[in-house]
Amino acid sequence: MRPLTRDETEVFFQKLAKYIGRNIAHLIDRADETYCFRLHKDRVYYVSESLMRRATSVGRDQLMSVGVCFGKFTKSGKFKLHITALDYLAQYAKFKLWIKPNGEMQFLYGNHVAKAHIGRISEDVPEHQGIVMFSMADVPLGFGVTARSTVDIRKLQSTDIVAFHQADVGEYLREQDTLF
Repeated sequence: MRPLTRDETEVFFQKLAKYIGRNIAHLIDRADETYCFRLHKDRVYYVSESLMRRATSVGRDQLMSVGVCFGKFTKSGKFKLHITALDYLAQYAKFKLWIKPNGEMQFLYGNHVAKAHIGRISEDVPEHQGIVMFSMADVPLGFGVTARSTVDIRKLQSTDIVAFHQADVGEYLREQDTLF
């Protein structure tokens, strides 16, 4: 387990900023305890410093995970967010989309969000912006990227795609072998 390099930190924060913007500071500057991001086996973990110090006594081969996995770096050096980061993304999200009950299962099966399934959406969402999807009861379901801006969405037909699926809570079941 090691700190992220400068390049890794830049790539990671750029990806995270697509979803939570300047709220990244809330993840690091916490009143309760000091938290940091650490890399272990190409995965980025969000962990308290006290837990990190305790984890150093465990060997690298024996350490499976520590803290909350935010995602992993691919072999090409890009960063992919995992669904395990959803709690933090939902808490600090800049843009949100609420899905109607008839569209929840479609999204949870890995499909994109159509205009007919939108209950509400944040104002002034730009195109290709990271967005967190919620149920109408404010339960975070997953995250994705907007296909159109809020202004363009109003002009679309009900079957047109509004947001591209990237991850959903159904992945806990579908990809349980590769998630950790």
